[in-house]
Amino acid sequence: MAKEKTIYTCSECGATSAKWLGRCPGCEAWNSLIEGVAEPSGGAKNHRFQSLAKASPVATLSEIEAVDTARTPTGIDELDRVLGGGIVAGGVTLIGGDPGVGKSTLLLQALDALSRGLKVLYVTGEESGAQVAMRARRLGLPGTAVRVLAEINLERILATLAAEQPAFCVIDSIQTVYTEQLTSAPGSVAQVRECAALLTRAAKSSGCSMVLVGHVTKEGALAGPRVLEHIVDTVLYFEGDTHSSFRLVRAIKNRFGAVNEIGVFAMTEKGLKGVSNPSAIFLSAHTEPVPGSCVLVTLEGTRPLLVELQALVDSGGARRLSVGLERDRLAMLLAVLHRHAGVATNDQDVFVNAVGGVRISEPAADLAVLLAIQSSLRGRPLPRGFLAFGEVGLAGEVRPAPRGQERLKEAAKLGFSVAVIPKANAPKKPIEGLTVHAVERIEEAMDCVRSLQ
Repeated sequence: MAKEKTIYTCSECGATSAKWLGRCPGCEAWNSLIEGVAEPSGGAKNHRFQSLAKASPVATLSEIEAVDTARTPTGIDELDRVLGGGIVAGGVTLIGGDPGVGKSTLLLQALDALSRGLKVLYVTGEESGAQVAMRARRLGLPGTAVRVLAEINLERILATLAAEQPAFCVIDSIQTVYTEQLTSAPGSVAQVRECAALLTRAAKSSGCSMVLVGHVTKEGALAGPRVLEHIVDTVLYFEGDTHSSFRLVRAIKNRFGAVNEIGVFAMTEKGLKGVSNPSAIFLSAHTEPVPGSCVLVTLEGTRPLLVELQALVDSGGARRLSVGLERDRLAMLLAVLHRHAGVATNDQDVFVNAVGGVRISEPAADLAVLLAIQSSLRGRPLPRGFLAFGEVGLAGEVRPAPRGQERLKEAAKLGFSVAVIPKANAPKKPIEGLTVHAVERIEEAMDCVRSLQ
């Protein structure tokens, strides 16, 4: 019997090599090549070179009719927000998250809501039909119109899709599905890439809106080849600590809507419930103002969120630790604070935390971080109802944040009364109930806060 030929495939980008290499020749990732059986060449692979979209003749861009994409609401407002308004016919969505975070629960709820007006199908490769039914009963979902298929063979799944012709289908999960055209095991790079491409083609040709559930690596990224994210139309990440009752669904890619939009959910006994006022979970309920606490108005997609930033400055060393913010940016801000505001923390431990487990990546958090650090260092709390936002440059200038008016209006709506913001974000008309202090430099911001404390 002839020996099977082996090939090494990169788990990051899908590049192949005839021998093992410490560094991938495609994406240059280290230790990412995995040994597998080489697949025979032939007609089985020819569909890789077929377009996933429908072919059309060459046309001038200005002559092509631009038609708005029709959307069907899922019945879950927070999920619709992330998707851009609802599901799209023929659209393929990839959703990933840690085990137990609530992916299957949310999708089962969406299936039950959509089944009242559409034909839906739930394909489970990780659980039996009885286990799915048990979860539905626990969540209080009737499931009278939800069709369930427990199968991992792609050819049988495609045959069921052709027979049932659902308008919405969930594949849970793509790592468990395999095709008989390949000899490698389910979950391998080749199987995941091939099955995702065939399912995407089936969705585009039939108009079925499809959701693929994906596993994540220990670093939190979607497992499998990166090409998986390029094939699909929308990529969602399910975030949240399993020890906390709150979950975030974040859009990383969306061909039909805005990216970086988030949906906020609370895990209850009856499943995931949307949180209409997410700012409430990111703000601590202090009876009295405490030192080292400053509220920031940040933007997540189109939604302004109020998040509490906490800082603790303590003598004993020079450690720098940040949770929810970039550590390198914290070191840069401390240098700016020392150089331009005369506040030295060289011999102090500085810890910064964003309350509620939210991750803040925008530079508009700079001013709030520095004011929280100054408050903790002096042991003086900021005034009740105080907030701040603005980017701080290396020269000590306070730069404007995008959509500053919306941030201020959201803060005033929630009862905040004092704001320190960049001068370029100063409102032209007074905002009722909100006193605005506009500053141009970090020194001005520090002096303003000292006069308020």
